[in-house]
Amino acid sequence: MEEKAIIVQLKEGNHKAFEWIYTTYWSQVYNFCRLYINSIEDTKEIVQQVFVKIWETRAFIKEEENFKGFLFIITRNIIFNQSKKKFNEDFYKLSVLNAYSSSDIQTEHGIEEEIEVAQLSEYINQLIDNLPPRQKEVFLLSRKSHLSYKEISTRLNISEKTVEHYISKAIKHLRQNIQLILIFLAC
Repeated sequence: MEEKAIIVQLKEGNHKAFEWIYTTYWSQVYNFCRLYINSIEDTKEIVQQVFVKIWETRAFIKEEENFKGFLFIITRNIIFNQSKKKFNEDFYKLSVLNAYSSSDIQTEHGIEEEIEVAQLSEYINQLIDNLPPRQKEVFLLSRKSHLSYKEISTRLNISEKTVEHYISKAIKHLRQNIQLILIFLAC
């Protein structure tokens, strides 16, 4: 079937047309995402967002224009928005981690702030202690000993990808749990 006819059917809300587009373009969108995104989970999530966006904006698709180009513009925009959002979240949360994991509590803070900082620091240390042993070891070598992924992989005789995976999982765990405490402290 001709792609333009499929696009017309898609615009009319035809689920079979959407399935055809999904089946035809899924692997191309996935491979394009993998050029920019390291995490397979994040890549799959972005691919899903792309096709949801296609479905939601189907009425605005122009069948006479290059659909493949349109598809990859949407993909690119979602990747960049996701990367920007992830960078900002990671930067903020790592800033909080760095600020509160520092052993030097400024004396210019009030006593309540010192207590909050100490409690948050203790909470973060508990979160780190609750990580699986190898993940905790890798995370501490990275964050406390300031070793590179390569140095950690050499020291522990594991691959750099494994180091990256452990650190990514540790940060994800900390991020999820720190959000809860930050909401509590903001009240």
